[in-house]
Amino acid sequence: MEWNISRKQVLKLALLGLAAAITGRRVLMARKRFEVEKSDDEWRALLTPEQYNVLRRHGTEHPGSCALTSEHREGTFYCAGCRQLLFESGTKFDSGTGWPSFFEPVPGAVETSVDFDLIYPRTEVHCSRCGGHLGHVFDDGPAPTGKRYCMNGVAMIFKPR
Repeated sequence: MEWNISRKQVLKLALLGLAAAITGRRVLMARKRFEVEKSDDEWRALLTPEQYNVLRRHGTEHPGSCALTSEHREGTFYCAGCRQLLFESGTKFDSGTGWPSFFEPVPGAVETSVDFDLIYPRTEVHCSRCGGHLGHVFDDGPAPTGKRYCMNGVAMIFKPR
């Protein structure tokens, strides 16, 4: 049997596969049950438009736009959606990316999933309690974990000690 497929057909098939992967991830996340669940209207009433866009619609704030990027006091970082403790200030570092970065979350505070929004796979980080999108984690962070949890500051609330 001879295959006679054009480059254009291969590209179309690849794009369809990518769309299926993206849709599948979002469907799986939508089906997962979380301790804190609210209707879309309830989330909109609770969150600012910027928080809603990031936490509930997987948006990203502009780099350097959040005051938490330059927050250096001792304290704790909580999910802006459900107030779950996410990070301790001792794990925060300056990554130079324009987003608050941490090398380790509080145990059990976050979950991850694969994100294909930029075509290549990335590891998305979300709150384990409400499922809110927080950012992404990369393997270019400092010791001791080597991880860089690159978070949207608008998705968090800081409480100083």
